[in-house]
Amino acid sequence: MKISDLAGPETKDLGNAAATDVGGLASDSRKVKPGDLFVALSGSRADGAAFVADAVSRGAAAVVVADGVAVEAPVPVLAVAEPRRFLALAAARFYGRQPETMVAVTGTAGKTSVASFTRQIWTHAGHAAAMIGTTGVIAPGRNDYGSLTTPDPVSLHALLAELADAGVTHAAMEASSHGLDQARLDGVRLAAGAFTNLGRDHMDYHPTVEHYMASKMRLFDTLLPRGAPAVINADDEWSGRAIEAARKAGLDVRTTGRRGDYLCLKRVEHFRHKQTAEIHAGGEIFEVHVPLAGDFQVANALVAAGLAMSTGVSATVAMAALDRLVGASGRLELVGHARNGALAYVDYAHKPDALENVLASVRPFTTGRVIVVFGCGGDRDKGKRPIMGEIATRLADVVIVTDDNPRSEVPEAIRAEIMAGAAGATEIGDRSQAIRAAVGMLQSGDTLIVAGKGHEEGQTVGAVTLPFSDHAEVRKALAETGR
Repeated sequence: MKISDLAGPETKDLGNAAATDVGGLASDSRKVKPGDLFVALSGSRADGAAFVADAVSRGAAAVVVADGVAVEAPVPVLAVAEPRRFLALAAARFYGRQPETMVAVTGTAGKTSVASFTRQIWTHAGHAAAMIGTTGVIAPGRNDYGSLTTPDPVSLHALLAELADAGVTHAAMEASSHGLDQARLDGVRLAAGAFTNLGRDHMDYHPTVEHYMASKMRLFDTLLPRGAPAVINADDEWSGRAIEAARKAGLDVRTTGRRGDYLCLKRVEHFRHKQTAEIHAGGEIFEVHVPLAGDFQVANALVAAGLAMSTGVSATVAMAALDRLVGASGRLELVGHARNGALAYVDYAHKPDALENVLASVRPFTTGRVIVVFGCGGDRDKGKRPIMGEIATRLADVVIVTDDNPRSEVPEAIRAEIMAGAAGATEIGDRSQAIRAAVGMLQSGDTLIVAGKGHEEGQTVGAVTLPFSDHAEVRKALAETGR
């Protein structure tokens, strides 16, 4: 494919690069293959322009850099205003094929569940559907574990082409603030988008919460075509801002939740393993039995139903599908119970609002104590650590502070910052021992939450990721204690 075809009409002066044929795209010089177009991106740790020589030595046919960057190379060099956006749009044009119906969901918490539930509702409606997100890729005949909420543009568009070629017609994906801010989703042909909520997260990346919200809103003001449905959870403190941004962008705003006008939640009854909800949709009243614990799961289910209905699924079919939902891996997932009936859950909550939501959600059906085991990851937002400590000790009866993914930080220092806000908590650094201690104290009526890692299958210490699963550790502890 020629660079003139990849660049599109938004790139004006192609110079001597226009007629160059390229066989692929790369933004990592180490992954360049002969004939590739290398796009030099500026990152937080390094500037891709410094690797142009390496890319050329590996066979790059041409190079793209940012305006104003001086690069000498024996191949055509194209300067553009926004290299990241150029890469995303070029990847979309290079691979071309995408599932016919694409939706994206953004927000601090709930993205994985909404994408998963949307896929399930579509599947119930008879569509070949997929989800792409934090837990990986799930599609007919495919379940690939992943680690990035929003993949890089080249990987993303290669994946979308694979899914389309495999017959997938509908796909739901998570849109992280990093992915949106870095234009990774630009070029995805979206039919609808959604917003769940906004809380404290990624303050190591975003300078302010306003910047964080603005990054989320790129989904509405930049990526969705005018007139497209914007499904918004109406019950969050940031919902008004999201609604305002969507309306300003000319989108069709459809709100869900207790204050929703598209799907209105009128009543919820909480049980240990399910919730019964009355939902009003377009003049009809539905009683659904969501087979998941946690008030936030109903909120997520309504956003997912809103996305499915906005892409052609009838209200009747969507509401019926809610009765059959399976929770996303590591999202308030029941992984075992003690012989005395105490329940043990694993949850991905690793940010303040998520931890608060999950602890509050289990209280209605917990007749005994709420016990929580959690930590905070290293090389991430340090300010949330004492905040999460305070939330845990306020909402749980027993709190054990342990290690999460310390990465390059000293684990003891991370725990100390959590403990500063966690009066009365117990500190057990070894996560396996912390889980074993929590399981060992379970009594009838208690609920245990092991929070922070969810679906993850590794523990990153320094530069090494060691095998570790909260699911496996909880089950092992239950077996060892005879509980």
